[in-house]
Amino acid sequence: MDKKYKIQNILILFLLFILINGCQKQKAGITLAGSNSITPFAELLAEEYMLINPQSRIHVQDGGSTAGIVAIRNNAAHIGMCSRPLSPTERDLHSVIIAKDAIAIIVHPKNPVEDLSISQIRLIFSGKIRNWREVGGLSNPIVVITREEGSGTRDSFQKMVMGKDEITLEALVQDASGTIRQLVADDPNAIGYISLGLVNEKVKPLKIAGVEPTFKNIENGKYTLVRPFLFVFKCEPEGEVKTFLDFVLSKRGQQLLAKEGLVPVIQE
Repeated sequence: MDKKYKIQNILILFLLFILINGCQKQKAGITLAGSNSITPFAELLAEEYMLINPQSRIHVQDGGSTAGIVAIRNNAAHIGMCSRPLSPTERDLHSVIIAKDAIAIIVHPKNPVEDLSISQIRLIFSGKIRNWREVGGLSNPIVVITREEGSGTRDSFQKMVMGKDEITLEALVQDASGTIRQLVADDPNAIGYISLGLVNEKVKPLKIAGVEPTFKNIENGKYTLVRPFLFVFKCEPEGEVKTFLDFVLSKRGQQLLAKEGLVPVIQE
């Protein structure tokens, strides 16, 4: 375990180095850094905001939720993007929920499996169930795909699904939800997990214990793999940073997020 955390810390420091050097080269503006899951939605919000405010410049950089927190603490970004709840050691920072997101368990559309229980998902990702026939599928080996250490999506998946069990070391580790989506789309035997807002027609989200990952089921609490999407600040936001946050939480910003598959936190 010590070796794993040393490697994770090295990766975070490397990402921070990239962020700091990238920010030093940027023109004046707002920099967001962190969660790969939030990045595509933040880019859409930034584009819309800059259409309304053409004099503004917003830069969005990914790297993972933990790297985003580190970037905020080291003044390498104005806004950290975090796709998991803050840990006890991070709660001195100021955070705002901009939307809620469900984690979807995805397989190839040709995979006959439609529904798994949390227990079955845990056994698959821990490597204890290794063949699709054990869960009602074809007799083919299961290819497990997971996010990297430091990912907010992985952290949420670990807490909500895996509990005390570890993800198998045989899993293919990827540093972006988009990459997981593509690998699952290319492999009928693969299984992975991504933001529900990133699901497209190339992959199939599974029901969990008979419950589909839909807006309705998220809002009524039936679908439970739900986590917050956070914007994190070193202190109360001011100036244009606050203006951008206000836009994100406005009717227009929330409608944009809802259109992209997220659950808005500001209801009409």
